[in-house]
Amino acid sequence: MASLAQTFARLLPTMALLARTLALLAMTLTITAIKVVPLDMARDSFDDQYRGCGSAMMAVLPALHIFELQVNPLFTQTWVKAKAEWRKRGSHVFPLASPDQAVAVMAYSTKDIYKDFNAAVRVAGRSRQEYRNKFHFKTLHFLLTQALKKLRHTQKAKCHHVFRGVHDVRFQARRGQRVRFGQFTSTSLSKEVAQKYGTDTIFEVRTCHGVDIQAFSFYLSNREVLIPPYETFEVTKVTRNGKRAWISLRSTGTYSKHNCAWLEGPRQRHPVLGTPNMETGDTHDRTQGVRTLPATCGNTH
Repeated sequence: MASLAQTFARLLPTMALLARTLALLAMTLTITAIKVVPLDMARDSFDDQYRGCGSAMMAVLPALHIFELQVNPLFTQTWVKAKAEWRKRGSHVFPLASPDQAVAVMAYSTKDIYKDFNAAVRVAGRSRQEYRNKFHFKTLHFLLTQALKKLRHTQKAKCHHVFRGVHDVRFQARRGQRVRFGQFTSTSLSKEVAQKYGTDTIFEVRTCHGVDIQAFSFYLSNREVLIPPYETFEVTKVTRNGKRAWISLRSTGTYSKHNCAWLEGPRQRHPVLGTPNMETGDTHDRTQGVRTLPATCGNTH
């Protein structure tokens, strides 16, 4: 018994050293896992607002939607899940324009698809080939964009004071900089909800194109406001609270590099869907290019 105690006593310094080494290793891994990302205008983002081609897109939507459900299993699984939840809640549509818009918002707000979807949105604007051949969320992007526009109109273009918490990414920005998120960005009306998620970066945002999607959100307790990829912001304040960055943004309008991308450009035949019908739907100008609008808001929420 005494021999065992002596052996244990001899091992104590080694065990203490091992514990310290493991603790330092854990700290190193934690630090390594945090990415530092500069905020910018997200030039590679697919930021289409579908101005002047809503009806034309609706005409090609059924075939495109079926195709994407066939080639994108994650989209299929999430769509089925969201549609079941939407039906369970009573198949509510108003004020949206269609059941598909309602299901699209609910699908996005699940925890299943938003990471893959937003990763694709952030790079799909690099080139026409990237969008046409690799971006298999075209219908979700269109439906979400149209749904947010409809909700914004219903909510009388009201601005919102919202928060977004991010973990494992420390964003960098400078005061006066013009930036975009370049993806569909979930925020909350509740600071407490954002702080629960945001161990490394907190955004405090005045958005005038983000809309309250609470009625169609999969998780009703998050008080969610969804910001589109094309909204632009001015960085008004950057501070640090310990290891956490706190970045304040104010809406300055919108910017889109793309418009009606599925219908515009060279009329190349898609290997499955054929050639987009340019004669269907709206007759407004669908010229591709930059679109910039000032932020127009009602009362601040």
